[in-house]
Amino acid sequence: MTRFLLRRLALLGATLLVASLLIFLMTSVMPGDVGRIVLGPFAGDAAVAELNRQLGLDRPAPVRYLEWLGGVLTGDWGRSLTLDTAVLPLALERLGRSLLLAGYALVLLVPVAIAAGVRAGQRAGGPFDRVASVVGLAFGAMPEFVTGVFLIVGLGVGLGWLPVQALPDEGAGLLEWLRHLLMPALSLVLLLFAYLFRMVRSGMIGELEADYTRTAVLKGLPRGRVIRHHVLRNALLPTITVIGAQLGWLVGGLVVVETLFRYPGIGSLMEYAASNKDIPLLAGCALLITAIFGLANLTADVIYAWLNPRVRHALSGR
Repeated sequence: MTRFLLRRLALLGATLLVASLLIFLMTSVMPGDVGRIVLGPFAGDAAVAELNRQLGLDRPAPVRYLEWLGGVLTGDWGRSLTLDTAVLPLALERLGRSLLLAGYALVLLVPVAIAAGVRAGQRAGGPFDRVASVVGLAFGAMPEFVTGVFLIVGLGVGLGWLPVQALPDEGAGLLEWLRHLLMPALSLVLLLFAYLFRMVRSGMIGELEADYTRTAVLKGLPRGRVIRHHVLRNALLPTITVIGAQLGWLVGGLVVVETLFRYPGIGSLMEYAASNKDIPLLAGCALLITAIFGLANLTADVIYAWLNPRVRHALSGR
């Protein structure tokens, strides 16, 4: 297990290194004259040249990349051009809020989707399976801003059960935070339910039809015991990887939900940086989101390998 973990950590480090190079190229090299882009077409040449000098853009690109990478490794991610604050503390604060919302959505999503998928897989083609599949596909086909608007109009404006704004007042307790975040979390749950539900359902059907399941039942073992002790563990293994990928997507893909519910997370901060041409802030947010996505997938792979030794041995080269 240690060998497998070290290999995955090395792969994650290489991935982040390549990602940092691509982010640097897309934000500081490929746009062309960054100073002109930031200040606009009517800015004077002297002002553009001064901004390029402040950003270090008058030096060769390899030198700038190595300096930026060194700053990233030492905790100096630069300063925001528009907010005049250090990038890393600001991005980490917003990331914490996005992680709270993403974690809340997963806490609501995972038990419901797994329970529904297990039941549907046990009775494939039955009434519950058909209803859950249709409902899941219907909501999964809708973009999150559509389901979010429906929730705002229905639960927020119409019934008045939940607050429309996701961010509570300063000093609010945990219950008040959860109440404000429930509506944006539900919009994510409705979007992701179908995918996770289908994964669990497919895994259950495949394991129930496996030879070892039939053999255990023919030997006289109770069907419920076979499902609990053998089928569920194997059926849910692929779901672990999916959940890890969904967490990474939730953190980096919350731009629409955070904007719709006026929630200051990392997604809305990245959108702000892109809209205001804040190059250091945009690069920092992109790199942080990439790191979270990689860590989420690493965690899912480690748990998957721990539960399935065959995968661990294969990936470690044994």
